[in-house]
Amino acid sequence: MAAGDSGGWDFLDWLGPDTSACIFHRLDDPADLAHAAAVSRSWRQFIIVNGFSKRLCLRICPDLACFTRAAEVTKSPPSPAAHASGASHDTEKEHRIYSNLCGALVSPKPSANCIRDCICASSTDRFKAERMQNTLDPREVVGIRPSYWSSKGQDDPDVPESLTYRLCSDLCIVDEIRIRPYQESFHDHHPIFSSKMVRFRIGSNGDGNHQRVIADGNYTSPVFPMLQENMLQSFKLPRPVLCIGGVVTIELLGGMQKGIDDMYYTRKMGALTSRLYRKYQNIFR
Repeated sequence: MAAGDSGGWDFLDWLGPDTSACIFHRLDDPADLAHAAAVSRSWRQFIIVNGFSKRLCLRICPDLACFTRAAEVTKSPPSPAAHASGASHDTEKEHRIYSNLCGALVSPKPSANCIRDCICASSTDRFKAERMQNTLDPREVVGIRPSYWSSKGQDDPDVPESLTYRLCSDLCIVDEIRIRPYQESFHDHHPIFSSKMVRFRIGSNGDGNHQRVIADGNYTSPVFPMLQENMLQSFKLPRPVLCIGGVVTIELLGGMQKGIDDMYYTRKMGALTSRLYRKYQNIFR
């Protein structure tokens, strides 16, 4: 352990900067890095100067590498002393920003639903009864009517369908998406209209064109199998994904169930869940 700041030997001095940097770089939990920074002023300064909080944040969420700078949003203007300190103030500020974001990325707190509204569906069978907006309500029945979205019928089960949603911030962290397939209760055998597979495109090019929004996400997930069960199914992404542009497209791949007209339909209820950090909405550029 390092000695106090009043004198004595320091572990960092004994190992040297290169070996010490290799050790700190191996820390993969933000809590461990925070504990190390609290050991002494020299340890804290070493962590800040070498940008270990930013490095760890980029390992957890590589999408952050696309930003060239980060600005700290505060309720009061910076003090004259902060302006006078120059580069040291900038590194301290960057350390605080990425330390907070690191902690948020690995936080065990429950995820928050960040979907705001619907942008478009690839097709809709009977508008308004089966429109996409029905997927925003988790209830299976609203009033006296079943609540679900339905695609148009297709002869080919491999014709994909998609639903594109706007999130409540242009900058969100998405780590999980949940979908509930729709089960008809008014037909024999109570068929479930799920797709075979599902894939997610996250992010937007920001030009407002719906077709390009669907095609140009900054992240495309692996293809996940979907169960043919009337339950909220969770699809955990391989890593937290920074959604730049606040748009998520759910691609439903492969029809599983025919309707009474012998056509394939994909119907679903669902909600998109992500970890949303509002205070980071306007700090990255």
